[in-house]
Amino acid sequence: MRIGIDLGSRMAKFALLDGETVVRTAAHDTIGFYKRYGRLEGDELVLDLAATGIFTPTELSGAVLTVTGYGRNTLNLRGAKVVSEIRAHVAGARLQTGLKDFTMLDMGGQDTKVAQVRDGRLADFVMNDKCAASSGRYLENMAAILEVDLDELSSHSDDPVPLDATCGIFGESELIGQILRGFPTARLCAGVNQTLVRRVLPMLRRFPSETLVLTGGVARNRALVRLLQAELGQEIVVPEHPQHNGAIGCAAMG
Repeated sequence: MRIGIDLGSRMAKFALLDGETVVRTAAHDTIGFYKRYGRLEGDELVLDLAATGIFTPTELSGAVLTVTGYGRNTLNLRGAKVVSEIRAHVAGARLQTGLKDFTMLDMGGQDTKVAQVRDGRLADFVMNDKCAASSGRYLENMAAILEVDLDELSSHSDDPVPLDATCGIFGESELIGQILRGFPTARLCAGVNQTLVRRVLPMLRRFPSETLVLTGGVARNRALVRLLQAELGQEIVVPEHPQHNGAIGCAAMG
């Protein structure tokens, strides 16, 4: 058994693998998880995984533990192998899809990663971790302004209202202005999704390929998938566990 942990900025994700089979996945709010199950001893992070109920005592006693994510550069998890975030996500995408040649777009809570994979190896990558305007946090903020949930937001892609601001904060102001102009909620939701697509297109066009693998929590946005398909005209693959892809990759590398 192998356990992978992805300590994300918004969510802590977990995966249990038996060989190449995903046995179980789970997720907790990161801050709440640290408060309930984490403590620092010297410069080491100690997690009480048994108390979480995610894994059985037998699974924990014999498992290899591998970790990546937002906290990996500052938190040394006791008893765990630490791997780079981008390599963990590539490993997860490979295991979940069986593909060896693809471009991966990982859209997380606060950053976006695009990687080029050739013959099963990471060839190149680019990250946007300086601004949350192309991440899940942006969608959460815009959904709150529109007073809809993320599922409703992700259902609209037709006739998007133009939203041109490249900054998440300015984008909120622009969206409020369009609400005041009387545009219907469905078109405003579509506009938010279209804006996200436009922000990631320059990154994607650096690494053209026949197949795009979409991972991260934002991969559950159905409208985003449709809009990307319309813009790129390439096959888009969403793995079975897109939000847990980094944790699955960690376990695969364990």
